[in-house]
Amino acid sequence: MTAAAPPNAPAGYDDVPRSVERGLIPSERVFIGSAFGIGSVVLLITGSIGVFLFLQLVPTVRRYGWSFFTQANWLPQSIHPQVGIAAAVVGTFEVAAVAIVVAVPLGLLTALYISEYAPSWLRGPLISMVDLMAAIPSIIYGLWGWFLLEPYAADVSRWLSEYFGWFPLFSVSTDSRAAVVSMADTYYGSVFIAGLVVSMMVTPIACTVMRGVFSLAPIGEREAALALGSTRWGVIRSVVLPFGRGAMIGGTMLGLGRALGETIAVLLIISPSYLLHIGILNTGTITVASLIAKDFSEASPAQLSALLAAGCVLFFITLVVNLIAAMFITRSRSGSATEI
Repeated sequence: MTAAAPPNAPAGYDDVPRSVERGLIPSERVFIGSAFGIGSVVLLITGSIGVFLFLQLVPTVRRYGWSFFTQANWLPQSIHPQVGIAAAVVGTFEVAAVAIVVAVPLGLLTALYISEYAPSWLRGPLISMVDLMAAIPSIIYGLWGWFLLEPYAADVSRWLSEYFGWFPLFSVSTDSRAAVVSMADTYYGSVFIAGLVVSMMVTPIACTVMRGVFSLAPIGEREAALALGSTRWGVIRSVVLPFGRGAMIGGTMLGLGRALGETIAVLLIISPSYLLHIGILNTGTITVASLIAKDFSEASPAQLSALLAAGCVLFFITLVVNLIAAMFITRSRSGSATEI
C-alpha cells in the first residue's frame, strides 16, 4: 500500500520504497572472478612444479636409497655411485646465513636512513639507487665479487681466523700467520666470500620492503611521541619499528628465499667441494642451486633425475621458509604493536 503524501510534497510524489539490488555489481563480479582465476593459475603452476619435482625424487630415492639425503659425496660416475645432497644442503644454509647476517642490518639501517633521516632532495635518488641494485643481474654481482671483492675479503678472512680462530665458525685448516701466497688456496672461494656477494643482492630487496612500510608509519603517533618530548630516535624506536615489525620479518624472509636459491654468483665464487664443515672461512663448498647449474648440461638420465630431486629438496625448503614467514607476519601485523 502506498502511504499518503505529506502536505508539502512536490507534484508526482510517490512514496514507493526504492528496490535494493542484492549481490555484487557486474564490475565487482568481473574483478573477483579475475583475481580468483589468476590466483588459481599461480597455485596450479606452483603445485605442478612441486608435483613434477617430487616425481623425480621418487626414482632417485629408489635408486640410491635414503642415503641420498645424508650422503655428502656426489660421485655419480664412479664404479660404486655415491650420490647425496647433505653437503649441498649444509652449504646452502651456510651461504644464506652469512648473507642474511650481513644484509639484514645493512638493509634495515639503509631503510631507516632513507625514510627518517635523509633530506627530501636526497631521498628520491637513494630510492632509485636501491631499486637499481635489485635490478642488476646476478652474474654481474658474481664477476664483481670474483675480481674486486674476493682479494679484500680474503684479507678479512685471514684476520678473522688469526684472532677468532678459537671459535669453530672461524677456524681454518692452516696457519693463519703463514705467507700470503701459500694461503691463496685457503681463503679464496669460501662460504664467507660467497655469502658477502649474495648479501649485496639481498640487501636491496630487504631494504625496499622495510622502507616502504616505515614510510607509512602513522603521522598521528609520530606527532604524539614528539609532543611527549621524544627524540627522533625515540620516535623510531616506539613508533616506526613496532609498526614495521611485519615488514622486517617479511623482508628478511624474502631475502632468505633469494639467498637460498642464488646460483650464478655463488657458482662463480666458490670452489666446489663436497665436504661437511662448519668453518665458513675454508675454501670449498657447494650449494644445491650451484650443484644443479654445474652438472646439469653433462648429466646422464639418472644423474639428471638426481639433480631434479635436489631441486625438489630446495623447493620444499623454500616453501617451508615462506610458510614460516607468513605465520610470523600474520601474528605480527604492521601497526598492531605501535605504542607511545
